Amino acid sequence: MAAWKARLGDSADLTVALVWAGNPDHTNDHNRSMALADLAPLLQVPGVRWISLQKGPAAADLPRRLGVLDLGGELKDFADTAAVMTLADLVVSVDSAPCHLAGALGRPVWTMIPFAPDWRWGVTGADTAWYGSMKLYRQASLEEGWIPAVEAAARDLAALVAARV
Repeated sequence: MAAWKARLGDSADLTVALVWAGNPDHTNDHNRSMALADLAPLLQVPGVRWISLQKGPAAADLPRRLGVLDLGGELKDFADTAAVMTLADLVVSVDSAPCHLAGALGRPVWTMIPFAPDWRWGVTGADTAWYGSMKLYRQASLEEGWIPAVEAAARDLAALVAARV
């Protein structure tokens, strides 16, 4: 933990860890993963220090100019991922292993849920019986895509940043 604390350093900004894609070999990955571009409204909220926990092929989508601290390649196992999540103020993730890890750790986690979700998430609501620290942002329709859910998360994130001031 000390090594990760030193690696992250201090920040006056809200520290948010991000995962936008799951394992591409998962049978439902095309529904649950997002394009990084879909997260633009969220990434534009001022007062946030973004940390990428993204692993796999999607990690290459992160442009250096975006100003996101990319730790994906440095995370060797779930112990490293858990340590970074513990140091972050919030985790934003698609429905993949990292959201479950954050929930199991009791860390605040906002999970982006696809229109046709996995059974465990149900079909309505922002809460889940599985993790008390998790909030669900649901894709309302395939036609609208992720934008309404991401815009709702961006509004909530802006409010969270404003509450810290």
